[in-house]
Amino acid sequence: MNIINQNKSVERAFGKIVPSPSEEGLSKGFLWRGEALPIGIIGAGNFASFAAKAFLKIKGIKIVAVSDINKGNGNLLAQELNAKFYLQYGKLLEDKNVDLIYIATPPFLHYEISKAGLQAGKHVICEKPAALKTSEAEELQSLAKERNLLYVVNLIQRYNPLYTTVKKIIDQKIMGNFLHGFFENYASDENLNEQHWFWNEEKSGGIFIEHGVHFFDMFSGWLGNGKVINAIQLHRENVNTKMYDRVQATLLYKDGIVNFYHGFDQPKILDRQEMRLQFERGDITLYEWIPVKMKLHGLLKKEELKTLHELIGLFAIVKHDTNQTNKKVRGKFSEISFDDHVTIEYGSSAEKQSRYQQMLTNMLADQWSWIKNKNHIRIIDDNNAVESLRIAEQVTKIGKKY
Repeated sequence: MNIINQNKSVERAFGKIVPSPSEEGLSKGFLWRGEALPIGIIGAGNFASFAAKAFLKIKGIKIVAVSDINKGNGNLLAQELNAKFYLQYGKLLEDKNVDLIYIATPPFLHYEISKAGLQAGKHVICEKPAALKTSEAEELQSLAKERNLLYVVNLIQRYNPLYTTVKKIIDQKIMGNFLHGFFENYASDENLNEQHWFWNEEKSGGIFIEHGVHFFDMFSGWLGNGKVINAIQLHRENVNTKMYDRVQATLLYKDGIVNFYHGFDQPKILDRQEMRLQFERGDITLYEWIPVKMKLHGLLKKEELKTLHELIGLFAIVKHDTNQTNKKVRGKFSEISFDDHVTIEYGSSAEKQSRYQQMLTNMLADQWSWIKNKNHIRIIDDNNAVESLRIAEQVTKIGKKY
């Protein structure tokens, strides 16, 4: 397999086959531990357990150590994974059997632990955000480069096959030029009591930094770098602490504006997310914070509809006007020719957990390929960590003015 060919790598990642170690990397003699990558997990919460199961789907991945200041949680996960338990993460970093650390702690610890891991000679995969300050993320980026180590933040959205589908629709202008977009996150706070670290900006960084980085990175991948135009944060009334539960930001991209809204104020049963991209000849709507459902509504030529079949596979389609082909309408003072006015629906919410786990598997496989062959082009790298945090920090500062 030519691991340098990103398109083939992406196709394999999104299928049932997980990319294997690079033969080219082996021949060049990059340092690594045979066919195995031993991992130490720092932070033993529910998500770490979920991620571990996804990682272990890759042949050669071994989880050899777990650390958490909660002895009960840490021991439980360590026993589940047949791994060694360390109460202090510093002891885990001294373990010579660990080559890579996966950090799943609250955000305020990410910078400290990532830096210690890189200084100890470990590769680092960290949950988002990279840190609470862009300058700290840049420091980690530089430290990793100096030591020729992996440093990446788990901004997982680009490993979703629906992300790739939308990217191709944009790049190939199947629906014309992009005009406008939004992401709306009506999230639950049912399990976030008033004392939870999520509400404390000194520990989480705030909603934009703790959560928004995923979507800033996602839209940057689709549309290129965006410029911050404005932002606002709204304070929750009738609470004893400083608590911003609703935030909104507007970014200007090359071809249009995108609005980002996050509100953590819903019961779990109403938790829902929606994002939409509007084009000259229709729009695409994606559902769930990890998109698993897509609806496309637009005006397409026969060859464009064929291309969508090739990109997506089977989907449900409604043709709204089948009387004739080569129909003509006008928009933006220009003539638009099309054959079919369609609504296409694809995917199901039932896929959410399996999709999420597969994306985690694909992410680690992608990063491991780089560890073995530094010529491998990754889907996400250290730049994603820095640039998504840079935007999040900017909009947080602007939002505090209101």
